[in-house]
Amino acid sequence: MPIEIIYLLVLLAAICVFFIILKRPIYEAMFFGYVVMIAVTGEWSNFFKYLIQTSTNTLFYAIVAFLSAAQIFGATKVIDRVIDIILSLFGRIRGGAGFVSLISSTFMGALSGSGAGNVAATGVFTIPTMKRSGFPSFLAANVEMSASTMGNMIPPAGVITAAFGILAAVGNDMSMSDFWLIVWGIALWFILQRAITLFLFCRYYKVQPIPKEELPHIGEAFKNGWKALMLAVVIFLPFFLDSKLKATLFTAQLGAGASAMSSCVLLFTPGLAALYALFIARKQDNVSFPKIAEMFSKVGKSIVPVAATIYFAYSISNLFETLKVGSTIGEFVSSWGLPYFVLCLTVPLFCALLGMIMPGSSQIAIFGTAIVSIMMNAGANPVLIAAILPAITGAMEGMTPPLALCMYTAMGIAESPLKETTNNALVWVGLHYVLSVLVMLGVLPILGL
Repeated sequence: MPIEIIYLLVLLAAICVFFIILKRPIYEAMFFGYVVMIAVTGEWSNFFKYLIQTSTNTLFYAIVAFLSAAQIFGATKVIDRVIDIILSLFGRIRGGAGFVSLISSTFMGALSGSGAGNVAATGVFTIPTMKRSGFPSFLAANVEMSASTMGNMIPPAGVITAAFGILAAVGNDMSMSDFWLIVWGIALWFILQRAITLFLFCRYYKVQPIPKEELPHIGEAFKNGWKALMLAVVIFLPFFLDSKLKATLFTAQLGAGASAMSSCVLLFTPGLAALYALFIARKQDNVSFPKIAEMFSKVGKSIVPVAATIYFAYSISNLFETLKVGSTIGEFVSSWGLPYFVLCLTVPLFCALLGMIMPGSSQIAIFGTAIVSIMMNAGANPVLIAAILPAITGAMEGMTPPLALCMYTAMGIAESPLKETTNNALVWVGLHYVLSVLVMLGVLPILGL
């Protein structure tokens, strides 16, 4: 057995002890794991090297930028206006409250990139509404949970940014814009899967539409919220234009500068979206520089732990990259000669097990290179495997106990019993797993691939 396998087992053991047994925060557990790996590998002389290397990682700053932008979206209430539009359109159908949850939480999650934060932000509205229209409490919790986890697999989620970094590690030079389109293509299948599952559950439990008196008027909702709805366009458009027009327009006008523009799209887009949100909400009393500064001083407690977790996970990844842990494990597993079909069944299951103790971004930073290398050696398209990573890590992490923050947050809002909520969650987790396998097998056509 390669020593690199021992490294991984020691790392997982260290994180489990610190996080599960000692009950310390996950970012502390990740730092402890980093220190343990430095000790095990004898890399004390490079202790600060890998930490400093992370501080120069553009992808890390992009993740933090989108987390910060999400706080501005919340402070300006732009998401509330979008939810009103969705509510006015879908609230009238059977189980409409569930579809409002699915669409609004998917939209919000795509902006925030935080599944649990999305549950907290939109679930306080959608879950009580679902319960009033006949949803059992455990079903209401899991509809919100499954919708919110989409935030970890739809651009601009930080997990996706981490997955993109894996491509460079395996020698692929695809642009971020092209990668985003493929991830969106995969996400559309998961949105459809959740919609069909919700439809069947609504029929089974005889769920009713939202009472008409609770629905906003369509015209009024669009009048007040169309500008907020354009926020998705502000975020998506730069990547779409860079992907589709780089070769024909931007390269012709900017020459070599076109590639530089592509590399910085990821950094200026969250700032652009935040400025747009502030502009359309400029007449609100709570939108001013002092108010925004005050808001950031309060929400730092939610941003810093996530950023710290990702920071130390990247530091471990830097250490592993130097030691060639990913490629070595990839070659070792490939030597077993496992059929590609078997790997497609086992890799998502492996990630689901990791998700019980480790955030998706950390999984990708530490294990992403090994996973992509293993699948590449079995004949897989590395772009497809990198693009599915957010679905089998970030999304699955929020649904699999004991780390299942999305499920616990939704369960707390819904006041649903643990046993019934967990049993129903297994249905959503199982279907998510099956769809992940189908995508990896290439059974389903993917937009942009």
